[in-house]
Amino acid sequence: MAEFVHKPFENPSGYLVHVYKWLPTKGSTIKGVVQIAHGMAEWAARYEEFANSLTAQGYIVFANDHRGHGRTARSPENVGYCGKDSFFGMTMDMYWLTNYLIRRDYPGLPIFLFGHSMGSFLAQLYITKWGDGLKGVILSGSNGKRGIDLYLGILIAGLQAALLGVKTRSKLLNYLSFGSFNRAFEPVRTDFDWLSRDPEEVDKYIADPFCGGVFSAGFFLDFFRGLISIYDARAVQGIPRELPVYILSGDRDPVGEFGKGPLKLAGFYRDLGLKDVTLKLYEQGRHEMLHETNRHEVIGDIIAWIDSHV
Repeated sequence: MAEFVHKPFENPSGYLVHVYKWLPTKGSTIKGVVQIAHGMAEWAARYEEFANSLTAQGYIVFANDHRGHGRTARSPENVGYCGKDSFFGMTMDMYWLTNYLIRRDYPGLPIFLFGHSMGSFLAQLYITKWGDGLKGVILSGSNGKRGIDLYLGILIAGLQAALLGVKTRSKLLNYLSFGSFNRAFEPVRTDFDWLSRDPEEVDKYIADPFCGGVFSAGFFLDFFRGLISIYDARAVQGIPRELPVYILSGDRDPVGEFGKGPLKLAGFYRDLGLKDVTLKLYEQGRHEMLHETNRHEVIGDIIAWIDSHV
């Protein structure tokens, strides 16, 4: 059984971030470290099954609750506002976790970064700045460069933030961002059927007080700006061409435009000159492949890819 600990970590800027660590059983051969960046409107504790599978194969696992999420937000009532410049701030927290905690305690071990959904976009920013410190990056439930819709989102979010305040929960932007995601799966049982084909996993998400909240206008403003910044022509030149990238998604994931987004993202990295880009699309899979009906297959594939790059 893996050893599990969680505690707050004060980063160098004084921000208190809640961190989880899963350790292989004592005496196990340690292969490396996997750092997890969770998605929007969820928290790192949901990755326990994935973490236990990794520890069983000799990997130490770290994950933090992002700003405005989970225990870092302190209570469900605080979820949704992530502070000023939150997209970059959340990414900096990931960098500090890597370099002020993981490298301090486990110097020399290879580090793999796994990012899901929002966490995958944070990971995309991360590798433009600090990719040379990673052995590989895994992007789950992601997408590539977006179009004019992001600029419209920035306009709406900016107006709401200015008129109503950055901490105001934006039901409008929540609807515009996620309101159409269930349409492909009608008739639906819940508002979150787009997450997974597994009704038990969907129900767990709905029952979790740290999941599914409506986020603030300030968050959406930072998020949309961040999604534009990660494809800046100068920024992407910072991605090491030797960095292995593994992109995985369900081909029925609305976040990835039903497979089109991950294909676009893989093509983007290959055109950029990255030499080791792998894409895996799972037939009929929805957004949360780690909570899908075939999650054991997905987790096995991820571990096999990591093992091949240690």
